Amino acid sequence: MSSTTTLTEKPGEPGKPSEPGSGRRLLRGLPWLVVRQHRIALACVLGLTLLTALWIAYERHELVQLLDARGWPEKDPGRPMENNRGYEYITNVINSLPLILAVFVGAPLIAGDQESGTAQLVTTQSVTRRQWLITKLGLAYGLALISGLVLSALFTWWWKPHRSLFLSEWIDGVIFDNTGPVLPAFLLFLTAAGVTIGAVVRRMLPAMVGTFLFTSVTTVFVWDEIRVRLGSPRMFTYPKDTELPARFHDVHELDRWVGSADGTLYGWGTCAEATDEAQNACIEEHGIVNDVIEYLDYGQMATMQWTAAGILLAGTVVLTAFTLWWTSRRPL
Repeated sequence: MSSTTTLTEKPGEPGKPSEPGSGRRLLRGLPWLVVRQHRIALACVLGLTLLTALWIAYERHELVQLLDARGWPEKDPGRPMENNRGYEYITNVINSLPLILAVFVGAPLIAGDQESGTAQLVTTQSVTRRQWLITKLGLAYGLALISGLVLSALFTWWWKPHRSLFLSEWIDGVIFDNTGPVLPAFLLFLTAAGVTIGAVVRRMLPAMVGTFLFTSVTTVFVWDEIRVRLGSPRMFTYPKDTELPARFHDVHELDRWVGSADGTLYGWGTCAEATDEAQNACIEEHGIVNDVIEYLDYGQMATMQWTAAGILLAGTVVLTAFTLWWTSRRPL
């Protein structure tokens, strides 16, 4: 998705278009050349963003119409999101966007120019290496930011008023990572990771493979572990064998114990004996009278998301600084 247009002329100076009609362009000089070079990637990502945005708007409209017809929230609407193929396709597209941007935009951004020799050619035509890098990064980060902000805003607009009807928990990646500030921050971070890998590897195909592996491990394994650690776990104790209060139905349960009157906690299966008599004897021996849960509350979601965004943006800054330092000191 990244082409390597060879430069054969110096970027036009302001007020001095290099070809007829160039004065009518919104962009001139190096920014115009970089956009033209990556026009296929830009068109694909922006087109995918637009189609997904329109699809979200359509699905939300359909959901609202259905809920109005069923008298929600006064009446039970059933499970309108169950087996909803539109929702599944939309979330699959959004979940794939970090990989698309990292592999097909970030990885080839610098590696492609280094491999083809375009980078060396550019920096011999009155354009400094830093100008070239900043323009390139501005294009990639701008694309990631626009896509992330648009899709995150629309997905939040669809999910938040109807969250009780969605089958996924608020802590699940399909919700947490695609709403609020997390999606644009995630896209920026993984795009920056792709750019950094490409700058170090200096070959487009190996850079894309390395970025694919890094993105897959980060999104599938590492981030799932980080996400649940962003909040502050809370504890709630209630009498054993009683119903958990309704206000806890949308919490994310981290762990569960049984406890004695003096506050001592035991594992949930401590008294899981073969017979009722043995189980009751174990409960009496340990003085177990309470059930205890450790949980994350929905009210923590906003704080957790901004914490996640801060971590990802800090990572983006570190990767960007390293890329600028590395590329400015290595031969092109």
